[in-house]
This record gives sequence, C-alpha cells and structure tokens, in this order.
Amino acid sequence: MQDIITLDYGSGGLKTAQLIEEILLPAFANTALNDLGDGAVLPALDGPPVFSTDSFVVSPWKFPGGDIGKLAVCGTVNDVCMAGGVPRYLSFSLILEEGFLLDDLRAIVTSAAETARGAGVQIVTGDTKVVERGKGDGVYINTSGIGVLRAPGLGRAALREGDAVLVSGSVGCHGAAVLMARGDLPCEGALCSDCQPLHALSAAALDAGGGQVRMLRDPTRGGVATTLNEFVEGGPLCIELTEDAIPVDAPVAAACDLLGLDPLYAACEGRMLVVCAPQAVPAVLAALRAVPGGEGTVQIGQVTAARPGQVVLRNSFGGSRILGKLTGAQLPRIC
Repeated sequence: MQDIITLDYGSGGLKTAQLIEEILLPAFANTALNDLGDGAVLPALDGPPVFSTDSFVVSPWKFPGGDIGKLAVCGTVNDVCMAGGVPRYLSFSLILEEGFLLDDLRAIVTSAAETARGAGVQIVTGDTKVVERGKGDGVYINTSGIGVLRAPGLGRAALREGDAVLVSGSVGCHGAAVLMARGDLPCEGALCSDCQPLHALSAAALDAGGGQVRMLRDPTRGGVATTLNEFVEGGPLCIELTEDAIPVDAPVAAACDLLGLDPLYAACEGRMLVVCAPQAVPAVLAALRAVPGGEGTVQIGQVTAARPGQVVLRNSFGGSRILGKLTGAQLPRIC
C-alpha cells in the first residue's frame, strides 16, 4: 500500500479492497462484519432497540487523552447509554482527504477498535469515501449505534421538584485539551481530555438508583450549562447550581481564564450528568465513585420551581446569575 490516501482508495475497486482487508478488517473483525455485505445481519435484540448516530470532525484528529477514533466510538456509545440503553453494535464510516497518511489512519482505526472492545460493542458495518485534497480536513467519521433499552422513561418528563443533579467528574476537560492540541494555548500543561465510554458509569447509576434515576446526559458541545438548559427549557422547573460544588480542574480553570472562556460551556466527552430523586443520592454517589472514571462524582445542584425554564448559578456570597445556552461557537470543531 502507498503511504498516503489517494482518490483510488475511495473508488470501490482494488485500493478500496486493500484498505478494508489490510487496515479495517484486522482491527474490527467479527462474524457480522467479516461477510462484507452491504449491511450487517444481526441477531434479534432481547428488548426494545435504542438507536443513535453522530459525526465527528475534531481538529486536530489527535489530542491529549484521545483521538478522533476513540472519540467517535465513545460519542455514540455514550448517546445510547444516556438514552437508557446497553450499547451492542456500531457502524463506522470514514470520509478521508486525499493525502491523509496511512499510518495516521491505522492509529485511528486501532484506537477505535480498542475503545469498542473496552465498551463491549462490535463494529459490524461501515463505509469509506475519499474527497479531493483541500476539500476535507484529513478525516471525518460517522458512527451509528444500536443498543437494547434497559431503563425506559428517562427524560425531561420524569424530572420532579427536589431532584438532585450530579456530575461524574471535573468539567470542561475535553474542550481545554483540544485547545491545547491546536496550539491556541501559549504553554503546555496537565490538560487531558476526559474522553471515555460511559457504559459502566451509566449502568452503575441505573442499578444503584433503583428506578429513581430521572435523566442521564453527557454534556458535550455547549458543556454543562447548555445541556442543563435543555433539561428545563420551556418547562415549569428550574435547575439551581451551587458554584463552589462544580468540579473544575486547576489546569482547565487556568486555560479558560487565559482565553476568557467559561468551563461550564466547555465540552466534556467522558462525563455524565445524572438527575435522580433525593433519596437515591447516597447510593448513586457511592456507586459512581466506585467505577473508574467516576471517582470525582459530586452533587452540583437540584431541581426547583424558583425560575421556571432556567438554570441558575448561585455563589457563596449569596448572589446568583442565569446560565443561558451557549451563544456562538466558544470552541468550534471539538467533536
């Protein structure tokens, strides 16, 4: 094979076959994929299906703590989990730019395969396209996921006044890590993306919650503030956050201060917001803190009726401010 992607690799001919047989199949091999049909024939699911799809355009493709391959698997696995599903299968489609290095593609595919195995999912179908040099940005990935519903009824309609709002760790890490990788920060530090699959954390929350978990969500684009607005906008309830309770790592806080950004609007790719009944909080906190990646889980607020449809941040001085949705693109091309 050549050292770079050429248009021939997207032709559907010999070069496409080489790409599949020498890079993709060895990484993703499983019974459903190995037949190389136009789609995967899967066994019947043992419950209602959960389906999600997402596309990934992060720049640069590699960043501290992850890369676009890991991100693409985590993103769709996490979306299935947040809908109350157990993820089972993924599709994996590549759009490559002419001139992209084959060694970089191998690294991306290897990372995606390792992440999928760790999350207990199989990549069973996919596609590859190549665009002319200058008409892409190296590599884009689309993934779709299928899972089995294990927790019906999660969502906005389940929220109740008095419910607790938890987060599984420090916020804004992914957005800050991508900024550093771009060179937008003048110095390097201990910034690292939180990119990880949330299958184990979501399962722990649902098991411990005993039917009292109301909603799960991963705060990706727009960060924690925008995601929480989606929970209550247009409804009768409010979310009140305690500023001092929200965990922000020192390097993330420093990076955001330097660039005039708010970590509450910076993306996470491995954090989970949980809304649960107040009586379930001790069990859910203990369960999440016992799972790798959830050791920093804390309660950051509660659901009230104080300001319907709004998210309110309260500080230690008794003041408060409204947190609206993100306006503009604070950190473009982060996932």
